[in-house]
Parts: sequence; C-alpha cells; structure tokens
Amino acid sequence: MYSPAQFVESRPEVLQQLLQAHPLGLLITHDGQEVEANPIPWHLDPDPAGGPGILRAHVARANPVWQRARRDVDSLVVFQGPQCYISPNWYPSKAITHQEVPTWNYCMVHARGRFQVHEDAAWLLDLITRLSDTHEQNQAQPWSVNDAPKAYIDKMLAAIVGIEIVLTSLTGKWKVSQNKKEVDRHGVVAALRSLESQEARAMADQVAAPGLTSRAAR
Repeated sequence: MYSPAQFVESRPEVLQQLLQAHPLGLLITHDGQEVEANPIPWHLDPDPAGGPGILRAHVARANPVWQRARRDVDSLVVFQGPQCYISPNWYPSKAITHQEVPTWNYCMVHARGRFQVHEDAAWLLDLITRLSDTHEQNQAQPWSVNDAPKAYIDKMLAAIVGIEIVLTSLTGKWKVSQNKKEVDRHGVVAALRSLESQEARAMADQVAAPGLTSRAAR
C-alpha cells in the first residue's frame, strides 16, 4: 500500500480499533494461479506471543477458499474505515489561489499473516458464540447461540469451516487532510459536518483528530 509519511498510521491501538469498529474485511488469497477476494466478518483476538493479533472467522464449507488458499505465503485482509470525497471548494485557500483539486479521504488497515483452517466443532462453536455476543450486544433483546436448538446449531456448524490468521504485520493509512493547511482542514471539517451522512461526520472527526476510530464507529 502506497503510504506517504504524513499518512502512515502505526499506533497498534488505533489500527486494532478500526478492525473492531469495521470488522468486515476483504480476504485476499492466492491459490498458486489466481488471486481471490472474499468479504468476511472477522474477530480480532490478542496474540499470546506478542504479535499484532489473531484474526478468526468462518466461511461456508461450500466456499473453496479454505481449500485453495496457499499456506506457505501470507494472505492479506483489507479493512476499510470512514471514507469521503473532498471538494476543493471546502478549502478557504482555494478562493484565493484557485490551486486546489478534488481528492478522497479514507482510513485503511492491511493485515497480513499465514492462512490456517479449523474444522473442529468446539473451535467453531466458541467462535460463533463470541461473534454473536459481540455484534448482538447493542440489540434490545440480544440473540444468543443458545436461543437455537442444539441440533440446528450442530447442523449449521457442519456447514462452515473456521479460518485463522496469526498476523505478522498490521499497517495503516489515514489519508485525512494532514497535508493541508490548518485553515483548510477546518474548512473540510465544517463542510463534512454539514452533510446528512454518518460517514461524512465520521470523516470530519478523523480530519479534526486523526486516529479516533472509536468515534468514527458511532
């Protein structure tokens, strides 16, 4: 990922927060002949060995990625945070110099590591329980794996395969107007906050204080 120095984000807590706030990551694998991309919701766990973390997820058994993905090279998972078009009209300096052009702001994390497969039912049950508990916690009446009959859950577990990536690297790019003058950043923040869009408001927070991924998730 091309990352000029002013856009590099390397703080582990910021990178991990984006993964947790935007858990749908694009898994990019290679089978030796072709590149394949699959959007998958992930769960990030700490790495007991002190690495960047461990990504865990599941796919349908019918999805060939768990059989095709190479194990001898790193796979890549791409996580996309807030992103917005930025108009040059939002820069106060444009009215003076007219030397501005449109651009796009975004927050991105690349996670890399070796692809592993898990077919053990206990491993899968633990994963889907934690995934459900995480994403149901804001519901008025959270759904639980225990709400479904055991026989039904067992049938569903047989239809999926677990995947795990012990991360070797976690890199981020926050392109959020850091290369602009302070007056122009203020202009971008004001314009974004005037838009009727949660994404725009999240990006406004990023321009105001890069790295606030927890606020961007609201």
